[in-house]
Amino acid sequence: MATAWLLKTEPTSYAFDDLVRERRTAWTGVRNPQARRHLAAMRPGDPLVIYHSGQKAAVGLARVARAAYPDPAAGAAGVCVDVEAGERLAAPVTLDALKEEKAFAGSPLLTQGRLSVVPLGAAQWKALLALGRG
Repeated sequence: MATAWLLKTEPTSYAFDDLVRERRTAWTGVRNPQARRHLAAMRPGDPLVIYHSGQKAAVGLARVARAAYPDPAAGAAGVCVDVEAGERLAAPVTLDALKEEKAFAGSPLLTQGRLSVVPLGAAQWKALLALGRG
């Protein structure tokens, strides 16, 4: 499996429904250096989970459509990727549910709450999809 990633967004700014409506978007405005490194590591086809920060829940799936390139909104150090919408999860997967999953023990999702781009291992991806089936 390609590396999977979790992208956090504030649904009042840009929700999964916006991505579905647009079908594809540039994922811009990431400022955290660690999150930028994660964006730079993404490859086309990598699976993504879209996570709504306000809800504290994963709500939908997407994929990387274009590898990292300079972010026009973030200056010289910024990078962005293009993201293509996938399907909505049958049931939102809450942060509380992920905290209960053994696969997420030690995950940056749980230990670095403000990190907006989080890598997911194969076991984490599988667990999240199983929870999202509802």
